[in-house]
Amino acid sequence: MDRALSNDLQHHLEEFYNQNGIPKDGGSDDNTFEFKIIGLTLTLPNPAFRKRATHIHDIEHVLFECDTSWKGEAFIAGWEISTGMFKHLPLGFLSLWAMGYSLWIHPKAVYNGFNIGQSCKGVIELGLRKKELLKSDIKTIKSRVLFVKTKRNNVISAILFLFWIFLSQLFFISPLMVIGLMIGIVI
Repeated sequence: MDRALSNDLQHHLEEFYNQNGIPKDGGSDDNTFEFKIIGLTLTLPNPAFRKRATHIHDIEHVLFECDTSWKGEAFIAGWEISTGMFKHLPLGFLSLWAMGYSLWIHPKAVYNGFNIGQSCKGVIELGLRKKELLKSDIKTIKSRVLFVKTKRNNVISAILFLFWIFLSQLFFISPLMVIGLMIGIVI
């Protein structure tokens, strides 16, 4: 089959990587990854748990046609928390931290992702191995992920969003507080 006509997730993921300047396979084979925040580019270790799940996060970008800007990451972070990524530790910590940071710069995108996620099933919840997932038709995966749950009522949804805002802010700010304390002790 001609790759240009392919509708499998592998093809869409490869296009996503090319469009966003991401290494082949999302960099999951690399020992480090670059992380951009507040105008800085940090090179961080790429732990095994992140290597195993990079494709899941990237597929979510493909499904929602989100780029890798912080606005796109904000949407995905809200969506991941709403669909239950927090249950998959330590991945949930990454989503929670991203949500906490994103609330400061793109709160509407976080809210929109969280709100849409209320009626979705997380990609990670499909329980498919990477090979199975990447061979899947994008329309099939979208139908299994999008709009599969009954949306919660607005009051419960708002309370849950406020809870996750609070928790994400604690998670985002606590490392900064520790650094501040360490600097304060040294000075």
